Amino acid sequence: MGEHSAVRVLVVDDDPLVRSGLRLMLGGAPEVEVVGEAADGGEVAARVAAHAPDVVLMDVRMPGVDGLAATEALRRDERAPEVLVLTTFHSDDFVLRALRAGAAGYVLKDTPPADIVAAVLRVAAGEPVLSPAVLRRLIARATVDGAGPGPGSRAARARERLGSLGEREREVALAVGRGRSNAEIAAELFMGVPTVKTHVSRILTKLDLNNRVQIALLVHDAESAP
Repeated sequence: MGEHSAVRVLVVDDDPLVRSGLRLMLGGAPEVEVVGEAADGGEVAARVAAHAPDVVLMDVRMPGVDGLAATEALRRDERAPEVLVLTTFHSDDFVLRALRAGAAGYVLKDTPPADIVAAVLRVAAGEPVLSPAVLRRLIARATVDGAGPGPGSRAARARERLGSLGEREREVALAVGRGRSNAEIAAELFMGVPTVKTHVSRILTKLDLNNRVQIALLVHDAESAP
């Protein structure tokens, strides 16, 4: 995407009225261009190949291939577009799984239009759309999924993985887990923003993670049990 180009968006939702509404809403923002639509997760790969979007605005629950499976399939490709999940208050469990699969964040379907546009732009710029408070709520809902004590638990595995990082990398990872931006991390840890970016890249590579959201999830997993 060029410096002055509009963010290219693919809208994925099984409801044609929702797709139409999102296209109309996003089309009113000069920074955004809706380049295509898909009615099911199974259509996403072909639509991405055809339209080369920067961001896929992905519904979670669809009757064929759901948004989770589509996100997992997309994010296996290093050149994949960012995925911003659409959801409701009743699908936090699906959203958490989508974030683990590589989605950069989520918006609720009743989010004000201006906020959805802002979320698309943030995701396109590489910023996760996920507040620490919401992330903690999602983690709390998933504590039954292996977060208890014990060597095989999600928490224990997360601590072990974080333990493989160098001291500065671990400090940066913890700051990412608190929802800090690169600039905020640089100020807190007395390092330059390029250095922070280098540390984040190394963390992603060492831990085989997809994006900053997954770093934050790992940190919160590590802190989720005694």
